[in-house]
Amino acid sequence: MSRRHRAEKREILPDAKFGDRVVTKFMNNLMVDGKKSVAERIVYNAFYRVENRLKKAPVEVFHEALDNIKPSVEVRSRRVGGATYQVPMEVRPKRKQALAIRCMLDVCRKKKGRPLAQQLAEEITEALSLD
Repeated sequence: MSRRHRAEKREILPDAKFGDRVVTKFMNNLMVDGKKSVAERIVYNAFYRVENRLKKAPVEVFHEALDNIKPSVEVRSRRVGGATYQVPMEVRPKRKQALAIRCMLDVCRKKKGRPLAQQLAEEITEALSLD
């Protein structure tokens, strides 16, 4: 971490099939050991399953599911005097998105026994019905 200036945010290119940057971020978080083509296959397969099940555009369903998962408040540690307090604070929009993506992938990875694409499709549909 540089002390002189803040690191520049890299521009992420939209994915090839849907042209969406959030889907690319999701794939990048899913990717293990630089295997992007494997991550793409898993995400596109999950979107295909969601589209067949719900008969809606998969990217719109994905965005709606992420919006349902996004946290609005988180507790952060504040040191006052000699004590540390947990203070609730509003979450920044970029962090909301990152936390939602990470949470969805963690839940999918914890479930064992089925292909990741199938688990991801189920998780998207469950997150969609959280309204």
